[in-house]
Amino acid sequence: MSDSHLITLSESVKHWLTQLLAFDTTSRESNLALIETIKEYLETLGIESTLIFNNERTKANLYARFGPEGDGGVMLSGHTDVVPVDGQNWSHPPFQLIEENGKCYGRGSADMKGFLACVLAAVPHFQQVELRMPLYLAFSYDEEIGCLGVRSLIDHLKASPEKPAMCIIGEPTNMKPVYGHKGKMAMRCEVKGHACHSAYAPEGVNAIEYAAKLINKLTELAEPLKNNIDERFEPPYSTLQTGVIKGGAALNIVPESCQFDVEMRYLPETQANETFDTLKAYAEQTLQPKMRAVHAQTGIAFQTLAEYPPLLTDPQSEFAQWLIDWSGNHELGTVAFGTEGGLFDEAGVASLICGPGSMEQGHKPDEFVTVEQLTECCNMLNNLCHWMIK
Repeated sequence: MSDSHLITLSESVKHWLTQLLAFDTTSRESNLALIETIKEYLETLGIESTLIFNNERTKANLYARFGPEGDGGVMLSGHTDVVPVDGQNWSHPPFQLIEENGKCYGRGSADMKGFLACVLAAVPHFQQVELRMPLYLAFSYDEEIGCLGVRSLIDHLKASPEKPAMCIIGEPTNMKPVYGHKGKMAMRCEVKGHACHSAYAPEGVNAIEYAAKLINKLTELAEPLKNNIDERFEPPYSTLQTGVIKGGAALNIVPESCQFDVEMRYLPETQANETFDTLKAYAEQTLQPKMRAVHAQTGIAFQTLAEYPPLLTDPQSEFAQWLIDWSGNHELGTVAFGTEGGLFDEAGVASLICGPGSMEQGHKPDEFVTVEQLTECCNMLNNLCHWMIK
C-alpha cells in the first residue's frame, strides 16, 4: 500500500473526534444531528446510507455498505450514544475535545467516539483501493441503556440480500482483541401492597417487606451460580445484584408500593431465564397468596428492562487470528462489560471487539482516550484495509 493510502492520526481524525464529541448524544437525547452529519459526509464520498429510526423518529441507526457486490465482508460497528455527565465533577468541558499531554478528553472519547472518528477518517482510504470484499458501517443508538437501538439495525441486516461475515466492534479494549463477554438480563420487580396507618400494621400489606423477601431470595439464588466456573471470565461465574430500590411514603404509613431493579450478568451456556423463573415462582406461589389473604388487590409484577446475549467467538478462528495480526496485539481475551456483539453473532455475523481507550476511563468524569491508542486504531484499520485489497 502506498504512503498516500496510510491512515494516520491526521487532522481528519481530530476533526471527526472534535465533531462527534460536540454532539450531546446522552441516551436520553436524540442522536439525529450526529447521524445526519455522518450521512452527509458519506454522501460526499458517493456512499449511500440507510437510516433506521426508532418509533418516535427521534433517533436512528446508520447502516452503509461500499465495495464490490456479493456476500461476506467486514463490518465496523459502534454506538453513538453516551452516558450522562450529571453529578460528575469535570475539569474539562465534557462536550468539547480538549487535547492535553497526549490525551483527548470528552464524554464518549473512549466509549466510543474515538473509534468512530478513526473509522470515519479511514473511509476515503478504503475507497481509494480496490477491495476484494465489501466494507460495512453500522452505527447504533441506545447501546448504553441495554443495546436497544441496534436490534432494528440487525432486523434490517437480516432482511438484506447481502450481509457481512465478520464484525469488529470498537468498544474500548486498549486495542486488545476480545472474543467474549457475559450476557445480561435486567429486571424490574414491582410490589403492590396495601397501605394503612402504621398503628394498624397487620391490616396492611407492607410492600417493602415483601420486596425484601424477594431480594433475600435473589441472594440465595446467587450462591449456586458461583459453582459454575469459567476461568476465561472475571469474575469467573454468573452474578446477581440489586441496584435500585424505591418504596414507602412516610414512617407511619404501611408502604403501598415498592420496586427494585436487579441484573444478572451470566456466562455463556448459562440459562438466565431459569434463575428469574425460580424467583417469579417464589413470588407467585409463596408470597402472593399471603399478601392476598390480607387484601385481594395486592400482587407482584416483573418487567424486563434490558437484555443481551453473551459473546463467545472461537479464539482459534481465522477471524480471531487475523484480528490479532491487524491490531498488533497478541493478548486475546474477554471483557467484563457487555456489547452488541452477542446480538450480531446471533444474526450470523462472527463478532470480535477491539477499540481504542479503556473502560477504566469510560463513564467517568474527564473521560479520555490517548493519542497513542487512536494511532494504534488507525494502524489496525491500515492492516485491515491492506488485507481487503484484491
